[in-house]
Amino acid sequence: MGHWLERNVIEPGKLPLLLALTAFVVTFLVTRLITRLIRAGKGPFRNIETGAVHVHHVVPGVVLTVFGGFGAVSSSRYGFGAAVFAVIFGMGAGLVLDEFALILHLDDVYWSEEGRKSVEVVVLTAAMGGLLLVGFSPLGVNDLDPDETQGRGTVLFNVAVSFLFSLVALSKGKARIAIFGVIVPVIALVGAIRLARPNSPWARRFYGRRPRARAKAALRAYRHDRRWVRPRRALEEWLGGKPDAGAGNGVDRR
Repeated sequence: MGHWLERNVIEPGKLPLLLALTAFVVTFLVTRLITRLIRAGKGPFRNIETGAVHVHHVVPGVVLTVFGGFGAVSSSRYGFGAAVFAVIFGMGAGLVLDEFALILHLDDVYWSEEGRKSVEVVVLTAAMGGLLLVGFSPLGVNDLDPDETQGRGTVLFNVAVSFLFSLVALSKGKARIAIFGVIVPVIALVGAIRLARPNSPWARRFYGRRPRARAKAALRAYRHDRRWVRPRRALEEWLGGKPDAGAGNGVDRR
């Protein structure tokens, strides 16, 4: 089955990535379903506790990620072993990133506003994995023809320019564009050219004595947020559940 997929559906050697990405997405969705059932007090699922310690699912996630990662590194890109380790790694990554906000804040913010960050990171990771699966390579190196690939100087120049675009986009407060720009450099180029976000390091450094640029950046950010924040929040709540109103940090609400 795996060989048939690689011959007829995806590029050779991409089956482990496909399996890891699928396991990652499925694990996240199943985990969110279970935690939402626990939150609502429905179904047979309960929190795992040892004494007074609540064992978050990031713990088995770390174990699976480490096991699957080392297994994938030690195996080839082909064969049954590579497929198994890819699935294990994807499952572990799904469990870990589902509690990314908890790791970031070192607090149980799963159902708080801060917890939205976990869903956002999962969506970004899945999108980047999809781009890699369909053939994009980091920093646009796959766009080089064989003659250009032979010249190390050309390769290094393309990588450096692509990385610079992503870095400028990040300094302008466009983190999502910078992340996707690592995979698709033209996206980073767009982010590097456009105005910075008002509170970004770039704006503080270069817009300090340019009131017109500051005003234009603030207006553009306001219009962008008014247009996209509500749909993005609706998607996050559809995938991960609606945060508790006034959820306090450090309180386990699952």
